[in-house]
Amino acid sequence: MSSDTPMMKQYREARQSLEDDTLLLFRLGDFYEMFETDAEQGAALLGITLTKRHDMPMAGIPSHAAESYLSKLLAQGKKVAICDQLEAPQPGKLVKRGITRILTPGTVLEDRQLEASHNHFLLALDLDKKGARAAWLDLSTGKFALSAQTKPGDLFSVLHSLSPREVLMPESLGRRLEMMENGKSLSDEIDRALGEITRTERPDFDFDQRSGAREVMESLGVMNLEGFGIDLEHSGLGPAGAVLVYAQDVLKGKPGNLNRIEEYRAGAALLLDPATQRNLEVFRTSAQARKGSLLDCMDDTASPAGARLVESFLARPERDLTEIQRRQACVEEFSRSPRAVEEVKETLRHGADLERILGRLRNRVVRPRELGGLRATVRGLPAIRQTLSELGKDFPAIQSLASRIELFEELGDLLNRALEEELPAEIKLDVKGVGGRVIRAEYDKEFDRLRDLAGGGKRWILELEASEREKTGISNLKVKYNGAFGYFIEVTKANLHLVPEHYVRKQTMTNAERYYTDELRTKEKEILNAEEQAVAKEQELFEVVVHRALEDADGLSLVARVLAEVDVFSSWGAILRDRDYCIPTFTEGSRELLIEQGRHPVVETVLKQESLGLAGTHAFVPNDVNLSAAEEQLCLITGPNMAGKSTYIRQVALITLMAQVGSGVPAKSCRLGLVDRIFSRVGAGDELARGNSTFMVEMNETANILNNCTADSLIVLDEIGRGTSTYDGLSIAWAVVEHLHGEGSEGPKTLFATHYHELTRLADSLPRLRNYAVAVKEWNDEIIFVRQVTPGASERSFGIQVARLAGLPDGVVGRAKQILASLEAEDGTISVDNESMADSPSPENGPLEKPVVLPKKRRVSPKIDPSQLELF
Repeated sequence: MSSDTPMMKQYREARQSLEDDTLLLFRLGDFYEMFETDAEQGAALLGITLTKRHDMPMAGIPSHAAESYLSKLLAQGKKVAICDQLEAPQPGKLVKRGITRILTPGTVLEDRQLEASHNHFLLALDLDKKGARAAWLDLSTGKFALSAQTKPGDLFSVLHSLSPREVLMPESLGRRLEMMENGKSLSDEIDRALGEITRTERPDFDFDQRSGAREVMESLGVMNLEGFGIDLEHSGLGPAGAVLVYAQDVLKGKPGNLNRIEEYRAGAALLLDPATQRNLEVFRTSAQARKGSLLDCMDDTASPAGARLVESFLARPERDLTEIQRRQACVEEFSRSPRAVEEVKETLRHGADLERILGRLRNRVVRPRELGGLRATVRGLPAIRQTLSELGKDFPAIQSLASRIELFEELGDLLNRALEEELPAEIKLDVKGVGGRVIRAEYDKEFDRLRDLAGGGKRWILELEASEREKTGISNLKVKYNGAFGYFIEVTKANLHLVPEHYVRKQTMTNAERYYTDELRTKEKEILNAEEQAVAKEQELFEVVVHRALEDADGLSLVARVLAEVDVFSSWGAILRDRDYCIPTFTEGSRELLIEQGRHPVVETVLKQESLGLAGTHAFVPNDVNLSAAEEQLCLITGPNMAGKSTYIRQVALITLMAQVGSGVPAKSCRLGLVDRIFSRVGAGDELARGNSTFMVEMNETANILNNCTADSLIVLDEIGRGTSTYDGLSIAWAVVEHLHGEGSEGPKTLFATHYHELTRLADSLPRLRNYAVAVKEWNDEIIFVRQVTPGASERSFGIQVARLAGLPDGVVGRAKQILASLEAEDGTISVDNESMADSPSPENGPLEKPVVLPKKRRVSPKIDPSQLELF
């Protein structure tokens, strides 16, 4: 380091102030450079050229394209520090540089680094024997919340639905988990809830509860947190403080867009654990795609803020009946106002993402186009309010929304008068056009004078070029400009003999010479001085407009929320009408779930899309459900594979979820009581990295359900016990059914799909269990799927017929029939078919000739106590 240049010493000082896992981009002229290990890592991640100078690895990116490269690094979970030039370069002087911002996956603010329709949360998490604590913050919108739960699983449910981009954890958390009795299972739960997101360890003192309370109060500018319903001893304030300290570190200042903090209470929301969210494909499909999920099906909004609000509603379904009914009223009224829906959508499409614009302005990311987006949104406010108000008193819920839309006429007038229609990304000195053309002509007389003066100088340069060509006879003579030499006259070497004597040589090029004259030098000073003054004045005027806009920031934030609600409820109103949905009826205190002609929202949408222009496609077959905690509590559903059992039980869970979100549901009618949790054990998958087999994952999820369900819960179970041997699986499934039914008068509403037909006999002894079957029709040894759920038990599973539909070779299907017949016979003997094995690899001892004798198939006698299995 003793031999480093002053610039490299500057670089190392900046590098040493950062964590090892942070890449440093160091501004050198028109490039951001990376050095040493940063260069090697950055070049590999970005796919750019790695070079060496004096044996030092280097890699650089153009400053004008930096945002796209930054997006690539952040998408790969990297943290990036930007070291910018803090002053204009001067000959012979080291430019002052400093770290102006640190970008991490959870703290970005730029549009291109954010997913418009997705919230972008930074999460802090801590847990111990007393429970789990967390806080989450979306810097782009100012959403800030905390929570503390004695049962970590209750908190993991909401954390999974938030899908944060970065999580902060105390440095000691790993060691503490190792020392806890259930530390391994908690660690696995964290992994399942948070997935592969960027994790950042922070000092334990960042999570101190008292320090966190002070940080939160300082950031919100309040003396206490009573106005937010949060006690100063709330343990979630520790993670909340950690989030704020980290945000201050990366922003190089306090977040400017925080004005409230909310407490998430598990009992106030319908909970879906991470497994249920995955099984029901609420936010993502099994292929991790948004398309095909419930969120995708329910999101027909016109604005990014509306799309984020749909996601937020699904992440925290309501248990507050008043709020659910408020949303339902808005949706129902919009369904009767198709013209208003279209007008609102059209206006919102021409607006901007007001919520995130305010987030950037308040966090000192100030650019002309942000104000342009603000202006576009403010311009649309009168049209939206008028459209809603014209609907009249027959639409009270919509009138309530309209009354909350403030117009900001004074601010709108200022933005219209002050700003050009087409705005650049930055205000900067441009020798080809003064400034960035941000402030409109005639807004400020002094600025108009400076702009005219600079513009006149440019005209003088053009006139000089034409005049000098005529005087010298040099037809290709040019007057040019660059930052190093200013203005100059360029003459090609072929015309040097025509150069006048008063031209003073300035620079020799390969094919030309550059000159200046006293007249040109004098005018250059006038032009550059006028340009600099014009740009400075434009920047000053722009900052005044920004300051004025920020005075209305709190009111604009409230309007942004209203606009998002208008977008969501109007789009759901259109869905209610166009897809023939209904508004559910809630019965307070009830534990029933009655659905008439219910449909799966996603499957029905896909079928309709596929049917467009195609012949022979089929509409979705609706089905009823009648569940009650005290009567028909447990529905046991049998039927062949592919008949629709899984679709049926999932659609019931999704309809319940949609109802408590406040939207319409795909059914002719729906009546239900509030549900506290939805549990789902559907599908198969393993966790080999954690040492968990498919069956172990199934048992983990089943244990979670049995240990946490209540009489207010809804449970959907699909083929419990199939991951192990037949008798073991049947025994477990039998015991699970008995446990869910229980000995009391009520139990959790449950849909249990199974291929264990022996379980259907439990209806004889469990009074709240009902048998249902998915009907099929047989014809010429083939089956036709009817998709209708009917009372009673299915006789068999039709597995061989389904195997034929899947394309198994005829020989395999035929042999399977022979084996099935033998297994169903009393002696249980299977003869070996050597002919069918001719094309298969032979056993070492030659073909088998003796028949295989299996244990006789034993049946559960309906005459004995069904709680005692006669299976062994």
